[in-house]
Amino acid sequence: MKTALQFFSRTLGLNLLLGSLLLSVVSSFAAAQNLDPTRYEDTIRAFEEQDKSAMPPQGAILLTGSSSIARWNDQAAEALAPLSVIPRGFGGSVMGDVLHYLDRVALAYKPRAILIYEGDNDTSYELPEETIVGQFENIVERIHDSLPEARIYVLSVKPSVSRLDVWPAAQQVSARFKGIAESDPLVHYVDVATPFLKADGTVMTDIFVDDDLHLNDKGNDIWGRTIKAALIRVEGQYE
Repeated sequence: MKTALQFFSRTLGLNLLLGSLLLSVVSSFAAAQNLDPTRYEDTIRAFEEQDKSAMPPQGAILLTGSSSIARWNDQAAEALAPLSVIPRGFGGSVMGDVLHYLDRVALAYKPRAILIYEGDNDTSYELPEETIVGQFENIVERIHDSLPEARIYVLSVKPSVSRLDVWPAAQQVSARFKGIAESDPLVHYVDVATPFLKADGTVMTDIFVDDDLHLNDKGNDIWGRTIKAALIRVEGQYE
């Protein structure tokens, strides 16, 4: 009887574990299936309509990426002055979306530099590291082909209270971005994570709005100063 109960207990525990793993895989797969880049077609068209009335100048710095850029679109020009920037962030995006719309959201403007922030949503959706990094490498290759002298700035993934569970994965993706930058003189890695960490290495808690994910005014101030410091060292001479 005792042996039967032990067997039942072990079997039940194994089934629960397998069920939990299966649910995680299914959830991640479902999220990935919802990442059809054409969901941003209206957003990209809105940028293009905006350009018809006021086309940004060529030779500026193009900013693109997910909500940390998108929610900053209206503030970026002031925060990064005197640098000339074209904010083209679209919230909720992943690296694959930037890759899909690269011609229309970046290359069409013939910028002298392109800054990209992705990896935040990608790791939250538990997309494979190799997928994220591979898409970024593809972006780099296409920029090099179309704009051989353009510099590329890739931001690290920022930490956030609401995504601490995927922070290790985000750090690993950031390390891969840094490695690419170290091997390519036209790619620059910008560490936007460290400025958001306290002395003990934990994430600051007073830099987010209520969702503990998106930056508040204090967070955006740190964000802007960090990005400007990285850009101005190289891009300042071209203004």
